[in-house]
Parts: sequence; C-alpha cells; structure tokens
Amino acid sequence: MNLRSSVLSALMLGLATLLPAAAVAAGAHAHSHSHSHAQAGHGAHEHGRIALEIALEGQELTIGLEAPLDSLLGFERAPRTEAEKKAAQAMLEHLRAGQGLFAPDAAAQCQPVSATVDAPVLQAGGAAKGEHADLDATFVLRCALPQALTSIDLGGLLDRHRRIARVEAEIVTPAGQFKSVLKRPARVLRWGR
Repeated sequence: MNLRSSVLSALMLGLATLLPAAAVAAGAHAHSHSHSHAQAGHGAHEHGRIALEIALEGQELTIGLEAPLDSLLGFERAPRTEAEKKAAQAMLEHLRAGQGLFAPDAAAQCQPVSATVDAPVLQAGGAAKGEHADLDATFVLRCALPQALTSIDLGGLLDRHRRIARVEAEIVTPAGQFKSVLKRPARVLRWGR
C-alpha cells in the first residue's frame, strides 16, 4: 500500500467514524427548520457551515470543500434573476480559479495546481433534489516544504463568502489525523502543534 492509499484510507476511516454520530444527531430532531439534515456521505447540511477534508501526501496538498450553496450565495436553487445568475457565475469562476482562497503556511511554499467545482443546481437546467443544494470542490496545491505545513489561512475564502460562520475540517497528514473547527472572526485553521 503506497502513502497516498494510506493517507486516503486513514481519511476515509476517520470520516466513517464520524458519520454514525452525525446521523444520530440529525435524527434527534424533528424538522425544526434549523436546516441541519444528514446527507449521505457528507454529514450535516447546515447553513453558515462548510466542511473541509484536507490531505497532505508527499508534496501534494488536497483540500476538499463541501458547502451548502446558501453559505456561499444566499440561496440553494437554480438562479432565477439576472443578479442571481451573475452572482452564481462569479462565485463559480472565483472558485475554479482557485487563487487566493487558501493560504497555507508561507514556509511550506505551496502553489495552486488545480481546482474542480461541482454544483449541479447552478448548471443550465439544473434543479435541486429536495430543498437543499450543495457545492463540492477540490483544490490541489503543490508544496515545496510540506513538513512546514501546520495551518491554512482561509481569509480569501471567508472574505468573499461572508455567510460562512463555521468551518469544520478533517485533516490527514504524515504527522497524524486532526480535527479542527474554525469560527468567525478567526481566519487561520491550525493543526498538529
């Protein structure tokens, strides 16, 4: 088993241990309009909250982002007005560019490599199934000195998306597995030290 498989297996194992607790928590309330509902594979859907899955393997830093569209746009359905269409398009372009969203430790010397974004409800003819729609994205960075990486400044993401109030992160690195929660006004997600 190579390091990549080990890191990804550890991340999946960590997430698998959290899913039953999320399902129990989600089932503990009758639909109270708090908008916290279990979704297959992603835990709770809660407006104002985003989830990050961060994995460092060798020099490659991968950041998976899952967010209710409401946390990014203020709505989670297909855009209806020209203003909503422009806002959705601008958000998608900004995320796909991947520039300035995440600032890993400067000492790690990380550079963006790629970004992929998936939000079916925002695509032409897209429609949300049920009442909630999410955006999933993956960002890959290459770090010259990955051993120096113990934090990521999320200011670029938080400044642009003011509706994000809480960031929950699962982090897997060669140094171990970590869980970190960031609440505004904090901007820097830290682990390991």
